[in-house]
Amino acid sequence: MKFLTRAVAEAEGTILAHSHRVDTGKLAKGHRLTKADVARLQAAGIAAIAVVELEASDIGEDEAAARAAAAVAGAGTKVGAAFTGRANINARAHGLAVIDSAAIDALNAIHEALTIATVAPFEPAEPDQLLATVKVIPLGVPRAALDRWVATAPAKPPVALAPFRPHDVGLVLTRLPGLKESVLDKTAAVQAERLTPLGSRIVEERRVAHTVEAVAAALADLLAQGCDPILVFGASAVIDRRDVVPAAIERAGGTIERLGMPVDPGNLLLLARHGRTAILGLPGSARSPRLNGYDHVLRRILAGVPVAGADLARLGVGGLLKEIPGRPQPREPEPPPRAAKIAALVLAAGQSRRMGEANKLLADVAGTPMVRRTVQAIAGSRARPIVVVTGHQAEAVRAALAGLDVAITHNPRYAEGLSTSLAHGIRALPSGTDGAVVCLADMPEIRAEHIDRLIAAFAPAASRAIGVPTRRGKRGNPVLWGAQYFAALTAIAGDVGARHLIGEHADRVYEVAMDDDAIFLDIDTPAALAALRAKGA
Repeated sequence: MKFLTRAVAEAEGTILAHSHRVDTGKLAKGHRLTKADVARLQAAGIAAIAVVELEASDIGEDEAAARAAAAVAGAGTKVGAAFTGRANINARAHGLAVIDSAAIDALNAIHEALTIATVAPFEPAEPDQLLATVKVIPLGVPRAALDRWVATAPAKPPVALAPFRPHDVGLVLTRLPGLKESVLDKTAAVQAERLTPLGSRIVEERRVAHTVEAVAAALADLLAQGCDPILVFGASAVIDRRDVVPAAIERAGGTIERLGMPVDPGNLLLLARHGRTAILGLPGSARSPRLNGYDHVLRRILAGVPVAGADLARLGVGGLLKEIPGRPQPREPEPPPRAAKIAALVLAAGQSRRMGEANKLLADVAGTPMVRRTVQAIAGSRARPIVVVTGHQAEAVRAALAGLDVAITHNPRYAEGLSTSLAHGIRALPSGTDGAVVCLADMPEIRAEHIDRLIAAFAPAASRAIGVPTRRGKRGNPVLWGAQYFAALTAIAGDVGARHLIGEHADRVYEVAMDDDAIFLDIDTPAALAALRAKGA
């Protein structure tokens, strides 16, 4: 390939070495000039240009890219038309990218003019998603280099897609005394949510005692039903091959392939088989919908990609999954134990639209403004400091709180919705705060006891980082949030609360049963206020 300077008048049919701006736009490098292009260049006052002349031993960039991509694109993929020396390889369906890393490295070592970049091996892909791109760096490459590329590409192409296939999945959930049925319900729901986007479903579920006999019987039943794979979620984590779940799998005729893998979260995954059926003992972290090492294994199974114990052992590089602020960091030394510093954050900025013209927070409840009654109850708890966020009729609300030991901060954006007051209040908390009980100022029957119970059970190191009060299995307010969630709380937008975050971090939620319905009562309407007053509150 030669680089030459050529008079524009003599440049028809040559290849531009550099881009040029003309009255009609841009003539890009690599473009073969037509008679009309020459006229445009001359009109732009350009007399000479740099051009490329391919030699007999060269192949142009687009042809080279197309041939190179065709040599490496495998099942489940499609190659797009080459342009500017690039040919893209895309997925034909929803599945997993199957990439031969060693083959890709070998191809990239052949010649600097030929390159291929791919997504990570076993990355999930949607239809038409880019899996790899072949790029020719110069405007042409030596034919010998391309021939070597084609000869080096393995018979099994190194870029392929394994489509997800529908599976009828079996689920075993075990019980221990004290484990709430609601926990099992949520665990089952999270697994169903994982499977549905991958085209599979749970067809059979068994809830049994956490014993070898009960789990083995459940496995035998699901195997007879033809379930594949079978997921086993023990009430207690599997920490040894002699533990309940692996012992039950072996009693049912299965074989343990590997217990544990170098992926965090997800270390305690168990991989087993019964004939051709995969059986997975799930780690406790899989109760959360967050990305887990278990997801990597489940996706391979559902895409028909073989996965054995040796494959799990190779997941260490890249196995330290992205740190999530909302989960603990067990790899770091724990600080000496101390009493958690829990603040109370009272949201008192709303406009009371459903109440009519009156501000409900100033409404008289047993001789006291509602907002003052609520804050006085909170002041009797262990939560300190108490930060009150004002907005609508801020001065009147401040006056109603006169004399109380609270910090008041005004949210000038209160009209934009609840989330702005929540974020404003979180930012007003003092540094070193370990958590905050987020309270609604229109809940006049909340007592200090409710808040102290949430605080007493708070233990992030033991996976109790989001405290939710319950009554007869139903959740209410206020909610205690560990400091690791403060950033996520400030990122919420609109007139919404943080309920979705509770779902996203289900494995960090702890429920505290309360003795009354105060956790459900918020005063939004004149009727609700009248009912409260009628009770003599």
